[in-house]
Amino acid sequence: MSNSKRRQRTYDHRLKELVRSTGNIDIALQRGVPRSTVRGWLTKNISGVITVDILDLSLAELQREVVALRRRNARLIALLRLIITVMKVTHFTLSQIRLPQEAQKLRVLQAIEYSRAHFPLKTVLRVIGLSHGRYREWKRVECGLDDLPSCPRSSPHQLTAAEMRTIQEMVTSEKYRHVPTGTLARLAERMGKVFASPSTWYRLVRNHKWRRFRQRVHPAKPKVGIRAMHANQLWHVDTSLVRLVNGGRAYIHAVIDNYSRRILSWRVLDHFEPGITARLFLDVSQAMTVGKPTVFVDGGTENYNAAVDEVVESGLLKRVLSQTEIQYSNSLIESWWRVLKHQWLYFHELDSAQSAENLVDFYVEQYNTHLPHSAFQGQTPDEMYFGTGQEIPGLLQEARVAARKLRMESNRVQNCRSCEEHIVGSS
Repeated sequence: MSNSKRRQRTYDHRLKELVRSTGNIDIALQRGVPRSTVRGWLTKNISGVITVDILDLSLAELQREVVALRRRNARLIALLRLIITVMKVTHFTLSQIRLPQEAQKLRVLQAIEYSRAHFPLKTVLRVIGLSHGRYREWKRVECGLDDLPSCPRSSPHQLTAAEMRTIQEMVTSEKYRHVPTGTLARLAERMGKVFASPSTWYRLVRNHKWRRFRQRVHPAKPKVGIRAMHANQLWHVDTSLVRLVNGGRAYIHAVIDNYSRRILSWRVLDHFEPGITARLFLDVSQAMTVGKPTVFVDGGTENYNAAVDEVVESGLLKRVLSQTEIQYSNSLIESWWRVLKHQWLYFHELDSAQSAENLVDFYVEQYNTHLPHSAFQGQTPDEMYFGTGQEIPGLLQEARVAARKLRMESNRVQNCRSCEEHIVGSS
């Protein structure tokens, strides 16, 4: 016995929509659709139909869409080529970049999932330089995606979040600003708040960059030391030690004038001699006619001994003990020691005190005579000391103006290749 089933006819969904929208069943009856079926279309809800909208477009509309898609693809290809070139040139790769925040990882994961619809996962990860292991680790969101120093489950001995907040509050609170950090850790234990070692507190403060509530009020600190009004008004004397390559030492003694920065006298010895300071004073005083200079010295034995006391008692000069405060310090000659050593002496092999003396002799002559000083608008220490360089600042200013004018004229007459082509074409 044959079991034959009646084949159910299907109709175009556009015909159904036309009947429902117009209410005219004759449109369907004329095409052989049964009346009962047509009336069913009017009473029943029609299910959604998935179709290709491109089939409804005309030939002209299809051509316009193809042109628009080609233009869009060309732009995307150019942009993609630019991005890939920049990534290759800069060696960009996520394997060398840390993304500690959860939002950053989620954005990367969303972009990867979107790209997987068009490319294999292996290709996507290779392009951005993300390893499969790191990708799988990011997909595990049980504990969130924010980077943590360690997991509380695997390291249960670490501080809890509540303890961390308590430490932060105590460290940054104004109430405990008088308590040192190490003592604050012990105080927290006595108060029963947090039981952690001082080293843990120091580590947390350093890693999280917590700032203690300490607004120290500093007094006004001068930036410029004492300054003389004329030559031979203020002197500075000091002794500096230079170690030789053979294990010996060279002692450099010098006197500098505060007003002109000129080295008035100096000596280099292979041994420490306290009486050398008195001889330096006597050498400098021979060139003086009037005035009683004030000499700033430190508390060394070379400045406080019988020979120096005799020179001071003779009324030749006045001795003042320098202080750490810059207004009464010996910083002027200390600065010259630094330049002498690091800009000249340390460039040579100092094998004896005699070689050091020869080098100092050369540098002092260059420093006093040839090297202009920025504080004197281009004048040398000798010109300031003897008063022979008053016209130097004005001459230098005129020379700067002339050089700037010449530079502008020289640059304006220069023509690059594109400018030359433009000039030739316009002529």
